[in-house]
Amino acid sequence: MNTKTRNTINWVIAGLVAFVFIGSAAGKLSGSADAAKMAEGFGISAGSFTLLGVVELIAVILFVIPRTGILGALVLAAYMGGAVASHLEHNLSILAPVVISAFVWIAAVVRFPELTQRIRVKKD
Repeated sequence: MNTKTRNTINWVIAGLVAFVFIGSAAGKLSGSADAAKMAEGFGISAGSFTLLGVVELIAVILFVIPRTGILGALVLAAYMGGAVASHLEHNLSILAPVVISAFVWIAAVVRFPELTQRIRVKKD
């Protein structure tokens, strides 16, 4: 795969991840009735739900900026771990948070080859 193709795939996947998290953060920060209903369903106060939106927004900004992208990927992955735990606690399907988390990791591995080198097992 040449560099141009790799960069295109890299930014498309990163853009999709950013789109999902920006949309989610916007819903939490808007204070809409749907967001309040969702927060109530999870047993979270409106203020805490807004704070989660801020965390999502900061994490996605870190993720999109190349210099802080690895940190952003780690924060997004941790955030999605919490989403999986919340879904399990409330007997909801974990499919969506697991798929989103997988895309975060795929984007991180494609964007940052040094992660692949760290993950790869060396055979002696």
